[in-house]
Amino acid sequence: MADRPQLRIAVDIGGTFTDTVLMSASCDVLATCKTPTTLSNPTLGALEGVEHALGAADASFAQIAGFIHGTTLATNALIEKQGARVATITNDGFRDILEIANERRYSQYDINIEKPDLIVPRSRAFTIRGRMDAQGVELAPLDHDAIPQLAEALRACNAEAVAICLLHSYANAAHEEQLRDQLAIALPDVSISISAQVSPEAREFDRLCTTIANAYIQPLMARYLSDFADRFKTCGLDCPVLMMTAGGGMTTLETAAQLPIRLVESGPAGGAVLAARIAQSLALPEVLSFDMGGTTAKLCLIDGYQPQSARRFEIARAERFIKGSGMPVRIPVLEMIEIGAGGGSIANVDRLGRLQIGPQSAGSEPGPAAFGKGGADATVTDADVIQGLIEPARFAEGRLAIDMGAANRAIEQTVGAALELNNDAAALGISEIVDESMASAARMHAVESGKDLGSRTIIAFGGNGPLHATRVARRAGVNRIVVPRDPGVGSAVGFLHAPVSFEIVRSRYERLETLDMACLNQFFDAMISEATSVVRAGSPMGDLTCSRSAYMRYHGQGHEIEIALPDRHLEEKDAEFLRAAFETEYARQFSRAVPGMVIEILNWSVRLASHVSEPTSLAAPNRTGTVEPKRRQSILCEVTGVRRDADVYDRAALTPGDHLSGPALITEPQTTTYVSADFIAEVDGDANIVLTRIEGLS
Repeated sequence: MADRPQLRIAVDIGGTFTDTVLMSASCDVLATCKTPTTLSNPTLGALEGVEHALGAADASFAQIAGFIHGTTLATNALIEKQGARVATITNDGFRDILEIANERRYSQYDINIEKPDLIVPRSRAFTIRGRMDAQGVELAPLDHDAIPQLAEALRACNAEAVAICLLHSYANAAHEEQLRDQLAIALPDVSISISAQVSPEAREFDRLCTTIANAYIQPLMARYLSDFADRFKTCGLDCPVLMMTAGGGMTTLETAAQLPIRLVESGPAGGAVLAARIAQSLALPEVLSFDMGGTTAKLCLIDGYQPQSARRFEIARAERFIKGSGMPVRIPVLEMIEIGAGGGSIANVDRLGRLQIGPQSAGSEPGPAAFGKGGADATVTDADVIQGLIEPARFAEGRLAIDMGAANRAIEQTVGAALELNNDAAALGISEIVDESMASAARMHAVESGKDLGSRTIIAFGGNGPLHATRVARRAGVNRIVVPRDPGVGSAVGFLHAPVSFEIVRSRYERLETLDMACLNQFFDAMISEATSVVRAGSPMGDLTCSRSAYMRYHGQGHEIEIALPDRHLEEKDAEFLRAAFETEYARQFSRAVPGMVIEILNWSVRLASHVSEPTSLAAPNRTGTVEPKRRQSILCEVTGVRRDADVYDRAALTPGDHLSGPALITEPQTTTYVSADFIAEVDGDANIVLTRIEGLS
């Protein structure tokens, strides 16, 4: 029907729960749902969540005009090594790019160092003759006569996917494209990724790793995305499914299937988008996004209402917190630190008697012992249950029964007995360690970025974020927290506020003093045309915004600084603008610029995005006053270390202007906000819960 309601729905599949949010055309949340992730087939849990949300809103599949999906499947496949059998093809003489890597040891003095698992052994590394130079000029033609023999070698090693990475293909992709096309004819059942499409940037080691990662998950993700779309279409879905990307935008299923590496960390990116939007609505230019779910906690610095971004991150580190110990991947990504600290993170006591939390997680199957599904390991959620911070009757909307006895047994047997502690002390110890782990990760992330946490506001969401926010904030030196509406499904809400976008980063070496602006404008026009075709596939109508950047450095340096460019054709006078902008940013990061140095530009980027409505300004509360609690509950107070009664409030009953003091629990269907004894809480004009720490209050 032409006048049918235009509903939009978002599904975020996490390691423990699948979150679903149904939103009206006017951006009002109509229904939310949290269902356990079905690990054997994640689509089934997603379908259950969507059907539940539609039922709660008395709506149907036919009314959905927009569907956005994010998933951990790509990330998990890379971490758990569940992808395809990959072979590589590089230039003759460059078979050992992976073995040589960047010639660095991430731990220089560790004689038992564990090298990163780069997926492809040398036995599946093949080469072919042919060469381009750095300007894209052919030095030696591709050896077409060798391709049949190469195809036979790929068939003999049972390759299911191929990663092609030839030197300087970012400047001229002809050889890679020719090789791909001919191999596709000889090996029709083999998935083929080329670096010119996956990561058209200089630095062949990083480019090869990114192409391998894409090839590794491409068959799995192509099957999954096809099955996902088919199942929902069978149920009556009549609109395209868009996928959330690591860069904070959406893309089509077709692009996602072709470049699945861009789906890595797509769920956390949605949370950062939500936090940036909340920050803008509250006029908070500096915030820390804190997303704690069932498996991990994610933290992202947001400045000027823009999440911190990066073009490189590492997958499956051999040493979790040491840079260089993982597989490097170069894609546009929102930069955040992720640690194994979630509700399902498992607590154990090592042989030295030290209590450790994570990174192993109980997941959704069997889940924490408190879920009553047979889990026997003590987890963070079990500790929260024992401390009285979770109401068993309201957990997971009352659809998942909490087994207090199982939680107590798990804590007693795995932690209490080993440390000779009663269950209260053991549970508090688990919370203390996991909260300190998250706070120290936040401090480390801020220091590495040259930023300060003390002046920031934490925006907390996720199934466990509001429950742990005050305890993490105290340790991180942060005194203000905002818990938005529907925090338990925050990342999925963020999906619904993300633009359809696509970013291209491409290498083109230039020196500032010899820039050819006419050729550079043609270079940008080609990238803009390529990005526009992707964005228009998911957003056929409406204006698009375009942002351009140059990645600049002094001659002889190994890494670049991103400098924003004007959204227009460049002119000769812009060379001085670029010099001034680079030196200003260089001085900000490194205290001073270096006069007289030659300035180089290695990479250029373009990002096209559909229009997203600005968040509305807050209305001031028309009243202020205290509110009476609905009931009281015994909790273990971490400030005093003893049990005391806490006031319990239903969030749905709170209205703008209400304020209350800790210790208190503010419950809602998918999470609980814990107001520690040294915090006060108030509800602002947009129904956010604002928590403020008061020194000396306990």
